[in-house]
Amino acid sequence: MNILTNEFKYTEYKTSEIPEKYTEIIEEAKSQTKNAYAEYSNFRVGAAVLLKNGIIIGGNNQENAAFPSGLCAERTAVFYANSQYPDVPVKTIAIAAFTNGDFLKDPISPCGGCRQVLLETENRFGKDIEFIMYGTEKTYILSNVRSLLPFSFGKENLEK
Repeated sequence: MNILTNEFKYTEYKTSEIPEKYTEIIEEAKSQTKNAYAEYSNFRVGAAVLLKNGIIIGGNNQENAAFPSGLCAERTAVFYANSQYPDVPVKTIAIAAFTNGDFLKDPISPCGGCRQVLLETENRFGKDIEFIMYGTEKTYILSNVRSLLPFSFGKENLEK
């Protein structure tokens, strides 16, 4: 028997410490919460995807009365970016959540389905994607999305 450890590093910033280079993408993620269709949960999530060509794509959660039919903000933004710019790598993704009249003070993290899609996008281009989880009191920045899903499923699992 072997006991193994898997660790990853991320940076935690107070709001006042967030590097200026992240301001635009965080503000876009926050802005995207306004367009979320959160009829059932009133939990609005916004995402922003910065492409290597400098374009920022926004997305937000879209709920549905048949709950499994909705789509998370991260996937909305990433799928749109990949469909419109199929050959342009994603550099950075930011997410933010808004509920009960304010943004969350602590960052939210993506669900398992979003983690899988984000990892597939990272693997697709063979380049790390910076991932930003915004909160009003603290924000986490990861150097890659791979660290969010250490036991992932990928195309190598489908190969014989």
